[in-house]
Amino acid sequence: MQKITTFLWFDKQAEEAANFYVSIFKNSKILQITHYPKSATAAAGQPAGTVMTVNFELDGQLFTALNGGPHFKFSEAISLVVNCDTQEETDRLWAKLIEGGGREDQCGWLKDKFGLSWQIVPASLSEMLRKPEDAERVMAAVLKMRKLDIATLKKAQEGKQTASA
Repeated sequence: MQKITTFLWFDKQAEEAANFYVSIFKNSKILQITHYPKSATAAAGQPAGTVMTVNFELDGQLFTALNGGPHFKFSEAISLVVNCDTQEETDRLWAKLIEGGGREDQCGWLKDKFGLSWQIVPASLSEMLRKPEDAERVMAAVLKMRKLDIATLKKAQEGKQTASA
């Protein structure tokens, strides 16, 4: 069993969100759905029998989604980082996660339609940032982008990026 699990608080969309995420990532599945018992309705403010939690797995990582009501909202203070091996993977995940009302942000960040923040980044980015002289050029390129482009970042690392890129 995974010792630490990410717990996501939703108003009433836990099952919808879990199904959305599972449809996007390979090797993913819904593991268990629990429902509010009568004894918890007063404390939780949720009707008996409605979905309480959804345990799910995204590419081997465990998550729990809770229908906890409107008390708490997601913010950029926490995000899920996805390290992508290829531009094709970056493009596919980016498009899927903003589908249906998500929003692009800068530097590889986006918010999905539920308000959860994601960072879709090349797996090679940390290596590109290792040397200070490369990091200056690579970060300058990152700061000009929304969805990150691996080829442009590699050109920046090599010092081959044009001033307008």
